[in-house]
Amino acid sequence: MNQNTVAVDRPEDERLPFGATLAYGLQHVLTMYGGIIAPPLIIGSMAGLSGAEIGVLITACLFMGGLATILQTLGVPFFGSQLPLVQGVSFAGVATMGAIVTSGGGLPAVLGSVIAASVIGLLVAPVFAKIIRFFPPVVTGVVITTIGLTLLPVAAGWAMGGASDAPDFGSQQNLLLAAITLVVVLVLSKMPIGAISRLAILLAMVIGTVIAAFMGMVDFGGVLDGPIFAIPTPFAFGMPTFEIAAIISMLIVILVTLTETTADIIAVGDIIGTKVDSKRIAAGLRADMLSSAVSPVFGSFTQSAFAQNVGLVAITGVKSRFVVTAGGAVLVVLGLLPVLGRVVAAIPTPVLGGAGIVLFGSVAASGIRTLAKVEYRGNMNLIIVAASLGIAMLPIAAPTIYDQMPDWFNTIFHSGISSAAVAAILLNLLFNHLGSRAGKDASALAAAPTRSIPVAYLEAFEDGDSVIDGKIVDREGNEVRLDQPAH
Repeated sequence: MNQNTVAVDRPEDERLPFGATLAYGLQHVLTMYGGIIAPPLIIGSMAGLSGAEIGVLITACLFMGGLATILQTLGVPFFGSQLPLVQGVSFAGVATMGAIVTSGGGLPAVLGSVIAASVIGLLVAPVFAKIIRFFPPVVTGVVITTIGLTLLPVAAGWAMGGASDAPDFGSQQNLLLAAITLVVVLVLSKMPIGAISRLAILLAMVIGTVIAAFMGMVDFGGVLDGPIFAIPTPFAFGMPTFEIAAIISMLIVILVTLTETTADIIAVGDIIGTKVDSKRIAAGLRADMLSSAVSPVFGSFTQSAFAQNVGLVAITGVKSRFVVTAGGAVLVVLGLLPVLGRVVAAIPTPVLGGAGIVLFGSVAASGIRTLAKVEYRGNMNLIIVAASLGIAMLPIAAPTIYDQMPDWFNTIFHSGISSAAVAAILLNLLFNHLGSRAGKDASALAAAPTRSIPVAYLEAFEDGDSVIDGKIVDREGNEVRLDQPAH
């Protein structure tokens, strides 16, 4: 441990030196930057806003994401989980907000629906948090694994170039740059110097951008276009309007957001090894909903925890919530200094894609590690895992599978994360809580007991040996002693 690092009881309360805290915080910002600017880009375009107006929308989302992150990580009484979670505009509401914009309500109706639905979400957050006892490892493992798998298509899109309508989308040059960045991440992660290996993602992005510049794939020409400093203006897009249909649609999004944020809180708690109870989840959800309710005042949308940053915590091993607080402060600065945001936006998306493969894959790996802790003998847990993962993968494998379903159904189940959570919770209730539990012969699909033979036994066996009472005995009845493995 660094001599300037303060040892604490909770791993998330660890304080690192200022330089390291700022560097790790910037790494979090770079990881989620592409994700936080995408929703305002999409909604702004659908609303028919000009380029300058979309820039204001993006700035507002950065500013509010930073404030929401600071609230979530530092916390005040009843608000904030005090966990290393980065907050930002949720993708869960993009389709719904787009429908509201194009149905005639416009951006004011979107902002009004977010305010109303978030206030309702704030009221139900404590009740929602009570489901913590229904999140055993068989449920959390499925959800964490799904978070990682759901994000991998995002990394693939980045690696191919980001915009699917771009002429170079999927080009060899883009894939080569993503591959180079991936290799740099792996090489730096292997470095014996902790400061380098922990900053592997950030350094790989910098190196990848430099390499991209030599390949002629970086354009800093637009960095100086627009204002250098700007303060988000309240109600810059007009006063919110409150339409019942829009509010009901957005309420479904809020329920999905609550589910995803609960999953992210549990996931990051498991990754850093800290206690997460219903009280802490409720505080995190309240922070989510309060931030979401205030965001429309400055022209932003629903706020939720970013799953990709959970992966960054897993891969770097940096558990301090104050690192993420620093990232929140960087987001606020980016929201006040659009010029810095334009510099970050100049990082080529293939660079983000190369880093994202490792980041998002590490989330899935953390979920698999959690599933390894599950007891599969004499129960139906294997069925719970199999069915839940299968349901979660459907919208990932076939994105249009629910296009003919009602909007409310599509909103919930088009997200692999929320569909995994719903399926795993319901199946866990069905098989492990309601009625009598399954016996060992209840189903042909129930898992058989896992059996394994230690390698040391296999290496020690000779012809005529046998195992009696857990000991290897030779043909003459003498015990064969095994050498203890070196540690």
